[in-house]
Amino acid sequence: MGATINPQGTLAGKVAVITGASRGIGDAIARRYAMEGAKVVVSARTVESGDHYLPGSINETVAQINAAGGQAIAVKADLGVAEDRQGLVAAALDAFGAVDVLVNNAAITYFIPVTEFPEKRFRLMMDVQVWAPFELAQLVLPGMRERGSGWILNVSSHAALHPEKLQPGRGSTVYGMCKAALERFTTGLAQEVYDDGIGVNVISPGLVATPGVMHHKLINESNEARVTPVEHMAEACLRLCHGDAQELTGRIDYADAVMEEFSLNAATLI
Repeated sequence: MGATINPQGTLAGKVAVITGASRGIGDAIARRYAMEGAKVVVSARTVESGDHYLPGSINETVAQINAAGGQAIAVKADLGVAEDRQGLVAAALDAFGAVDVLVNNAAITYFIPVTEFPEKRFRLMMDVQVWAPFELAQLVLPGMRERGSGWILNVSSHAALHPEKLQPGRGSTVYGMCKAALERFTTGLAQEVYDDGIGVNVISPGLVATPGVMHHKLINESNEARVTPVEHMAEACLRLCHGDAQELTGRIDYADAVMEEFSLNAATLI
């Protein structure tokens, strides 16, 4: 049986906002959530195919979800811009109602050594990868608290971990800083909203052959055996956004570990 939309699925009737969803992991998460009945708000900067040098766009993702019988809208948002961050949540409210699930997946990354890193790009990375998840959480939390339920999932990276040994790197210090901050934000917020029925988790995908990963040439002979399908990440992200929020919160997780812990089988995506 092929991939289908289940209107009575795990996320039936829920409104999910996914950032960075024009391609790669965000696109896969949007499709997987839609398959489980979620009304999906697909957000990124790339609206139409050809707007970006990498393939994929939010209009393509939305068109394919809706063609399969799901419900989705596209909202252009540059998360480095305050008006766009606020407008994203406002658009979700206007289209579908209060947000039940927020997935902070968007990222902008420059691999530049510390001694050469320009302030403008440093601030942009911090705005998109740290401040935007923080502010978007601020915007959706009042509604979640009012309903006594909700989920926030932040997408991190193994770059958040301290290097196992000192050896020549390739300019990933600022990226690691951003992801480490995102992980500490996640566990702190999980503690703050523990009594409100809101689960807050962070997940790292491992090595997935997304367009961005391929562009930065992050897959090579030494690590190609560890590449995992994007469907595994989407499945793990689904699992961390339903269930008992007090039992499944404050976790710093990895896609392969979630797949194993919950004995998950990755679904084929629409």
